[in-house]
Order: sequence, then structure tokens, then C-alpha cells
Amino acid sequence: MKLPRLKMLLGFLLATFLTAPAWAADAADRALPGTLNYVEGQASIADQVLDAKSVGSASLEPGQTLTTGNGKAEILLTPGVFLRVGDNSTVKMVSTNLTGIEADLEKGQATVEIAELHQYNQFRLDEDGAATYMLKDGLYAFDADHDQVRVLKGEALVQDYDQQVKVKGGHELDLNQTGHLKAVKFDKNTYEASDLYRFSDLRSSYLAEANVDMARQYYAGGPGWYGPGWYWDPWFWSYTWLPGDGIFYDPFGWGFYSPWFAGYAPIFYRGYGYGYGGIYGFRNYVHNLNTVSPTGQPLRTAGGMPRSSHLGVAGPSFPNSGSLRAGGFRGGSIHSGGGGFGGGGGFHGGGVGGGGHH
Repeated sequence: MKLPRLKMLLGFLLATFLTAPAWAADAADRALPGTLNYVEGQASIADQVLDAKSVGSASLEPGQTLTTGNGKAEILLTPGVFLRVGDNSTVKMVSTNLTGIEADLEKGQATVEIAELHQYNQFRLDEDGAATYMLKDGLYAFDADHDQVRVLKGEALVQDYDQQVKVKGGHELDLNQTGHLKAVKFDKNTYEASDLYRFSDLRSSYLAEANVDMARQYYAGGPGWYGPGWYWDPWFWSYTWLPGDGIFYDPFGWGFYSPWFAGYAPIFYRGYGYGYGGIYGFRNYVHNLNTVSPTGQPLRTAGGMPRSSHLGVAGPSFPNSGSLRAGGFRGGSIHSGGGGFGGGGGFHGGGVGGGGHH
């Protein structure tokens, strides 16, 4: 009796594997450094005008230049690292080697978000002859029009001819200084009100939603899971990052979950509350309502449902209060106390802010 049962089990597992989505098999390998992950408004790579259909297929190769008019673009670097280019900007890709990615911001503004920095990864952005090396997880902002380097979180080393200056979080460096260069504090609140920062934060939130969507599909390393990397989510029409293990918080405080920790992921994100695990809890559908992808598919929230203009309720919450429901998606530690669906740190509350992981 045991042998037939074993054959039935093996047959079921094989059928599950063979019926996995076709796009899942190579999703972790298709996105290379330089891949376009989002575009809006006027943007082009060399002579190629970019639009929504360019996402996932167009790539900024070494020697090529990305130019925006009244528009913005997001470029993938290594998994967990994003280059975002603001309006009226020009950036040239110099190198896409995994151990040494380099870009040159020739005009305008850009941000680099690093949610995970591996030991041998090196990220360098050049600006008016100065080279900035990003040394830690964090958020870095560059303004070529005013020759400024800002570190909102993290740490950078700026090489400007014969001078080297370390710039820590909350500090900026004006490359127009005469004499000895020195980093000084800047008003983070003022910068966080800027258009490019708000765009970067919003894009990060979308990718975090897509991460939860994909982490649940590959829950506990299920069929189609090929380890950490970029995974294409057709519902969000972009790649998202799936870590290999644990939960990572990016510089904006958004959480990225590996499939092994998908059960800890929240149900929804902004506004009215939060919940963890499965398909239970409240869902708050937000952002661009009734949006469709270039293929005509309705975009959806990470809970798996189409975007809608109402607040839905789906089933009961987790039966146990405590750690899984404490703290919000953005910020609060999933291990903190607080009990009950409404307990914990709320959406922005709690102790885990950004850059760390469990």
C-alpha cells in the first residue's frame, strides 16, 4: 500500500511542477543589470523611445544613454538595487559588471536605492568628474545640475580628483566648494517633499506589493522558485525582488519577503490597517485605481485581487494575537508584541525602519 501512495504523491508533485506558470521558469534570469523596469512620460534609450511596452525588454547597455524629458524611469541594477532617473535628466551606463556597476549622471537628478548590498558588489555613480561609491544599504540622491551628493541613509565615499570624502546618512556634499571638501547636514524633510523622492517612495511601495504577490506564489520555495533574484509579476507589469531568505526592509521602510517568510507578509499597505498571512484580514485597495497593463490585464494588489475603489473584507483574521499581527508593513517589527488585529505600531509605527533584515 505504501508504494502506490508514494507513486501518487510523486505524480502530484510532478504535475504541479509541469503546470507552473511558463513565465516562472526563467523569470529569475531574464532581468540583467540595466533592464528598464518602469517608465512614465518622455524617455528614451539612445534612439529608442520608451513606453510601457518597453518595460522588461529594453535595457540600458554600457555606452548607452537614457534621457528623460517630462518623464521618469526606473532601471534595475543587481537584485534589490534600483536606479531611478528624474525629469529632464541624462544618465550614461558605463559598466554593468556584477562586481562593478557604474553610471554617469550627466544632467538632472537620480536616486539609487540599495535594499541589499553583497560583499563584492560595488556601485559607483559619477557626477561632473566626481565618483561616488555607495558603501552600505541605503538611499542616495544625486543632482548633476547643482553638483550635489546626498546620503539619506547609508554611507558613501566620494572621490573628487585628489580628495576623498566620506558622506554619512543625513549629510550632503557640495562639489562646488572651493578648497577642502566637507560634508554637512541637510534638511531631510525638505528633500523628502521633492518630486523624485516621492516618486521613488511610491515605486518602492509598488515593488513591495509585487514582492508579496510573488513570495506567496513561491511560498516555502515552491515550483518555479530558483533562488534570490528578479521575478516578473505580470499583474504589476514589472520585475520585483525576492530575497533568498528572511525579510529585508528597504530605505523607505517597505518590506521585501523571501518565499520562506511569505506567511509573515501583510495583506495591505496604506491607510486603514494591516494583517498577516494567507488571504485573511482586511484588504485596502489603493494607488492607481482600475489600472491595466499594456496587455490589457488589470493590475492588482499584493493580495491577488484586482485594484478597486472600495475597502474590502475577506474572511477572518489570524486566530492568534501577538507577534504576527504587531507592527505595520512599513516599519514595525513582525516580532514585537501588541496583540489583536489593530494592535502594534500601526502603519508607520514600530521599530524596524529600513536597511535591516531578519
